[in-house]
Amino acid sequence: MDEIGVVVVNCNCFAPVPSLAAKIVNRYEFREDVRSFNLSGMGCACGPVAVGLAGDLLRVHADEVALVVSTEITTAVGWYKGKQRSMLLTNSLFRLGAAAILLSNCPSHRYLAKYKLLHVVRTHAGASDDAYRSVYQHEDADDVTGISISKQVVPVSGQAIRSNLVALAPLVLPYREQLTYIFSLITKQKKPYVPKFSRTFDHVCIHAGGRAVIDAVQTSLGLTERQTEASRMTLYRFGNTSSSSVWYELGYAEAKGWVRRGHRVWQLGLGSGFKCNSAVWECLRDVEWPIEGAWSDCVHRYPVEIPEAVKVV
Repeated sequence: MDEIGVVVVNCNCFAPVPSLAAKIVNRYEFREDVRSFNLSGMGCACGPVAVGLAGDLLRVHADEVALVVSTEITTAVGWYKGKQRSMLLTNSLFRLGAAAILLSNCPSHRYLAKYKLLHVVRTHAGASDDAYRSVYQHEDADDVTGISISKQVVPVSGQAIRSNLVALAPLVLPYREQLTYIFSLITKQKKPYVPKFSRTFDHVCIHAGGRAVIDAVQTSLGLTERQTEASRMTLYRFGNTSSSSVWYELGYAEAKGWVRRGHRVWQLGLGSGFKCNSAVWECLRDVEWPIEGAWSDCVHRYPVEIPEAVKVV
């Protein structure tokens, strides 16, 4: 524990005093000069935010190790006890989940690392009232506090994803794809060219917020069934575990033995605010298989055929 100099914890609903970051520092007796940060209320898109914060700190502090914990804790604080339908949805949608990640800038850790962080891209649509209130905590008519999810959340999500892709594309797309897209805009084609992100990334981890979100991203970007399998199976088995879902999905790909040296991984998070955030990683070595993790005892049973009755819920 003496090697860890940075602790970043994110949890949307549960924000105790002392903070979750402080509890971890105390429980594991980290050193006195540890830099700890606790991010709360930032929704399901906070995973890349936490990674980005840790990465920024590692850029200015040499030979450090950062611990990032992305979690969701649906306690009595987040449980809605009222009767308003739009606020009851969160009770059945969200589940507990957590993932811990170690990042390092120590040269000696280069040969131990599995991934290299390439990019973190954040976009925020909170200036729009529709986006800001699409996922919103407030009191109902009976003064019961809960989180409502409006019907605007689907179109808001789509717009947030488009904004994020505009910022991400120049960083990850080959020049030929970028030029083709720009040409389609200049010539004002009726249907603008959609860059082939499916060829840019080997593994795509879409926040498991719901089937509609995964379907929309797959259709709009032309992703294959293989590229969305991890997201669908994570949603099926664990539900929406908020910011930690993208790590469950990466764990699925690793447990399947899919991840190889040179592969690029795209984690896409969506959350209240409204935010869309991306993290792009490059695999530095073949991931050893089998691995320990959330899928180690059951991955051989997946993928499964999801019943139609479950799909429409």
